[in-house]
Amino acid sequence: MDDDDLFGAFEASGSGETTSAAQTSADKDKMDKMALLDEKRREEARQQAASLLNSMMQGEFGDSIEPEKKRVRMETDDVMEQVKETFEKTVTVHTIRTDNENCTHEVALPPDMEFEPLTIRDSAPAKSYPFQLDAFQREAITCIENNQSVLVSAHTSAGKTVVALYAIAQCLRDKQRVIYTSPIKALSNQKFRELEEEFGDVGLMTGDVTLNPEASCLVMTTEILRSMLYRGSEVMREVGWVVFDEIHYMRDKERGVVWEETIILLPDNVHHVFLSATIPNARQFAQWVCWLHRQPVHVVYTDYRPTPLQHFIFPVGGEGLYEVVNVQGQFREDKFMQAMSGLASLGDQAAGGVQRGRKGGMKTDSNVVKIIRTIKERDMLPCIIFSFSRKECEAYALSLKDMDFNEEEEKKLVREIYNSAIDLLSDEDKKLPQIGQILPLLLRGIGVHHSGLLPILKETVEILFGEGLLKTFFATETFSMGLNMPARTVLFTSARKFDGADNRWITSGEYIQMSGRAGRRGKDDRGLVILMVDHKMSSEDAKQIIKGATDPLNSQFRLTYNMVLNLLRVEGVNPEFMLERSFYQFQNYDAIPGLKKRTQEKAIEIENMHLEHERDITAFFDMEKQIANLQTTIKKTICMPKYLVPFLHAGRMIHVVAGTRDFGWTVLVNFHRKTNVDDSSQMVYILDVFMGFRSDSIDENHSLAQLQPISEGAYATWDVVSIALDCVDEISAVRLKLPRKLDSNSKGVIEQMIKSVKQRFAKIPLLHPVNDMRITEPAFVHAVEKATELEQRSQEHPLRKNRDFEIIKKQYLVKEEKRRELKSLEEELRKAQSVLQLDELSHRKRLLRRLEYADKSDIITEKGRCACELSAADELMLTEMLYGGVFTDLSPAQLAALLSCFVFQENAKTPKLAEELSGCLRKLHEYARRIAKLSIECKLDVIEDKYVESFNPGMMDVVFQWVNGSSFAEVVKNTDIFEGSIIRCLRRLEEVLREMVNAAKSMQNQSLEEKFEEARVRIKRDIVFAASLYL
Repeated sequence: MDDDDLFGAFEASGSGETTSAAQTSADKDKMDKMALLDEKRREEARQQAASLLNSMMQGEFGDSIEPEKKRVRMETDDVMEQVKETFEKTVTVHTIRTDNENCTHEVALPPDMEFEPLTIRDSAPAKSYPFQLDAFQREAITCIENNQSVLVSAHTSAGKTVVALYAIAQCLRDKQRVIYTSPIKALSNQKFRELEEEFGDVGLMTGDVTLNPEASCLVMTTEILRSMLYRGSEVMREVGWVVFDEIHYMRDKERGVVWEETIILLPDNVHHVFLSATIPNARQFAQWVCWLHRQPVHVVYTDYRPTPLQHFIFPVGGEGLYEVVNVQGQFREDKFMQAMSGLASLGDQAAGGVQRGRKGGMKTDSNVVKIIRTIKERDMLPCIIFSFSRKECEAYALSLKDMDFNEEEEKKLVREIYNSAIDLLSDEDKKLPQIGQILPLLLRGIGVHHSGLLPILKETVEILFGEGLLKTFFATETFSMGLNMPARTVLFTSARKFDGADNRWITSGEYIQMSGRAGRRGKDDRGLVILMVDHKMSSEDAKQIIKGATDPLNSQFRLTYNMVLNLLRVEGVNPEFMLERSFYQFQNYDAIPGLKKRTQEKAIEIENMHLEHERDITAFFDMEKQIANLQTTIKKTICMPKYLVPFLHAGRMIHVVAGTRDFGWTVLVNFHRKTNVDDSSQMVYILDVFMGFRSDSIDENHSLAQLQPISEGAYATWDVVSIALDCVDEISAVRLKLPRKLDSNSKGVIEQMIKSVKQRFAKIPLLHPVNDMRITEPAFVHAVEKATELEQRSQEHPLRKNRDFEIIKKQYLVKEEKRRELKSLEEELRKAQSVLQLDELSHRKRLLRRLEYADKSDIITEKGRCACELSAADELMLTEMLYGGVFTDLSPAQLAALLSCFVFQENAKTPKLAEELSGCLRKLHEYARRIAKLSIECKLDVIEDKYVESFNPGMMDVVFQWVNGSSFAEVVKNTDIFEGSIIRCLRRLEEVLREMVNAAKSMQNQSLEEKFEEARVRIKRDIVFAASLYL
C-alpha cells in the first residue's frame, strides 16, 4: 500500500445485535430451603455420621477420614439437589425493550418475583451531566434509580464510569454509604483522586494507606472489602451500594477468587454496580448474583464503539500498512493476503542472512521508528505502543533518538510537572539512574510505562500522558487495565507473546482490551490499530485475533486455607457454604442441560454406527494396541543411558519426538553429560542434534520447548538444537559423515544428506536392540520377541488382506474416538452434578486437623485463629514457622529477608547468601518439605519440589541490606532486578509484616510482635514508600 493511502477511506461503523432471553417458572419454597439452611439439622447430621462411622473407619493418623467425607456429603447432598432444582426453575430472565439497537437490556429475576417495568424518575436526578448520555448509560442509571443492581458491559473508554458516579451521587443524596472497589492499589489511588475532586466526602483504604475512613464513599481494593466481610465490620451495616470496577478481572487465575468470595459474603440488602469490558456471558453472571442474593440484577450491554476502529497489519521488514478490517468491521481478505505475501518475500531474504532479533522475529526497532514517523506525518498522534517485554519498551523508546514531538512550551510544562513530582524525593533518591534517564525522553514527548519503573515515575508518566504532553507511549499490557487514558492510535510491536509456557499468538481478548485504547471519544472520528507481524499467519488466525469474541468471564474459584479457616470461624456459615454458592459451581449447573443433551446424542450416534464383524475388528485393533504398548516399553529400555550412550556417535541418525511434537529424523552432532542439579549422584545427558523446524517457532536460544515440527506451507529452518536423552524415539543403524565445520554451507549439505537417506529407504533401518545393542535382560528379550510375534500376526491377519482395510480401519478409529468423547462427556456431566472441590475440601480439613488448626468437630483452635490473621502470603508456612520458633532468634533484618521469599515472584538470579541468611533459608525449606509431605499424605495435589521452589530467595540480600539502612541507590547497584520490582516486593513485604505483627499479637508473644514491627518500620522509608502523586 502506498504511504499516501495509509490512512484514507475512513467510514462510519456498523450496528449491534439484540439477544433474546429464555424464561423459566418460579419456585419460592425450594429457593428458601436452599438459602436458609437449618443449622441444627446440619449439626445433627454431623454428629450422627461421626458417631456411626468413627469406630469403623479410623484413619492412620487417628482422625476419621472417610467419616469426614461422608459427613460432608450428608450435609450437602440434599442441599445440592435443591440448588440444582432452584437454578433450573427459579431464575428467570426478562428482556427489556430499549430505544437503541446498539444497547440490550435484560434482567434476572429471583423466584416468585414478577417483572415490573422500571419507573422513570419525576424528581431531580442525583447527578446531572454536561453532555447527552448514551442509551446504555441511561438504561443503567434508571436501574440505579429504582434501587436495582446492574452489570454494565461495554468496551474500554465507552463511558461506564458515568454509571458508577451516578450510584455514588445517589448514595450521598440518600445518606447511605457506598464502597468503590478496584483490582489494584494504583487504580484505587487514581479513583480516590477523581472521586474526591467530584464529591469531597471520599475515603481510601488499601492496606498500606488509610485516608478518611469515616467517609460516606470508600475506595478500596477488593481484598480489603473481603477482609471487612470476614471480620463482620460495622461499616457494612451502613453500606447501600458496592461498585465493582473491572469485574472481568474475576477471571484472573491468582486473585479472581477474591471477587467471588466478596460477592458471596455481601449482605442480601446491598445493591451492586458491576463495570465490565464486553463479556459474552454477562447474563450468566447476572443470574448467579440474582441466585445468590435473591434480588433483581440487570444486564445492560453494548458492543457499540463511540469511536470506530480501523485495523492495519504491518509486515515487519516490508513496506506500508495493509487495512485488514475497515471501520464497518469487514475483514478484507485481499489486503491480508498482500500483507502475508510481503512477509513471505521477507522470509526468502531471511534464509539468505537478513538479521533476526529476539525470539526469532525480524529486528523491529527500525520498523517501529518507520511506523511512528508515518503516524506523526499523518497527524495520528498520540500513540500507545504495546510491547510484551519491559526491556523492549525501553529499547523502542530509545530508538526514537532522532525524533522530538514537543514544542518548547510543552517541554516547559513537562519539566514543571516532573520537578514537582521528584521534589517529593530525598536528594540521594533524586540521583537514581532511572530518575535521570527518563527526563530527556519525557521532554521530547516520549513515555515509558511498565512494572519495572519506580512507582513515582509511573504516576508522573501517567499524569503527563493524561495532560497530552506525551505523544508516543511505550507500555506493557498492564497499562490497558483500568487507567482511562486513550490515544488516537495503538501499535502492537508483535502479534505473539510468551506466556510463561508458549510463544503464542495473542488472544482476541488481549487484543480487544489493548486495542480498545485507540480512539478518543469526542476528539477522534476513528481510532487506528496497527498490528506488526513478523511470522506468517493464516487468515483464520488473523480473524480470530482481530475479530474474535472477548474472553468469557469464567470462574477461577479455588479453595485457600485462609478461606477455610475464616469460614470455620464465622458463625452461621462453613466452607461448604462457599463451595455451594461459588460462580464455579453455578457455571457447572448451567452446563448440565447441555451436557445431558450432548451425552444422549453421542450415545445415539455411537449406537447407529454399525461395523460388520465388529468383534473381530475390535480384537485386531486390541492386538495393535498391545504392540504399541510393548514398543513403548522397548523404547524406554533402549533409551536408558547404559544402553544408548555407547551408540551416540557423531553422524548417527536419530528420530526425535518431544512430547507430542514429532521432529522426524535428525543427525547427532555431539553429546555431553552434566550433573543433575537435583541429585548429584545422577548424570544428565544433553544431545546436540541437527534438525528441521518451523522458522516461525524460533526463540533467541533455539529452545526445544518453543520449536514446532516442519509443517506443510510453513518456512523451515535447519540448525543444531540441544535435546534431552528422553527425546530419542528411535536410533538408526545409519551414520552420516559430517563436515568438520558447521557453517551455513555445510548445514545445507547435511540437510540434503538427510533427505537423500529418507528417499533411499522406505523405512530407515534401526539398530536391533538385542542383536546390535546387546540388551540381554530376559524380560526385555521376551518383550522384543512378543512384539515381533504380534507384528507378524498383525501382518498376516485376514483383515489386512481385505481390500477395504483402510476404510474399515478409519471407521473403527472414528467409532473409538466417539466412545472416548462419550466417556469424557459422561465424566464432565458427573463432575457438573456433584459439589466440585468437595474432596479437596475434605483433604484440606484433614491437613488442618493434623496441624492442629482445628479439632475433629471443625472448631478452630488458637493456632487456626493465628493463621486467620495471614492472607498476604502462605498462611500455613508462616504459622508453622511462628509456632516452631523460627523467627525467635532472628534479627529484624534477617526475618524480613526470610519473609521476602514469600512475596518475590520474578525470575532472578539467586545471589550467593551469607550464612546468616542461607541458614534461615535452609530452615524455611525444611518447613516447606514437611508441609508438602503432610499435604501429599492428606491426598492433596502438591508436588514437593515445586512447592519448596515456590519460595523465591532472589530478594533476600536486597531486603537484608535495605532493612539494615542501605540507601536505595546502594541496593540497586548490587542487583539486576528492576527498581519497580524491588519496590513492589518491599511494599508487599510490609503488608506481610503488618499481618505478622497481628499474628504475634494473637499468640500474645510481645517480643515477636515488637520485632516484626521494628522490621516493618525500617522497611517503610524513602522512595520505597514515597506518597502516591494521586493522594
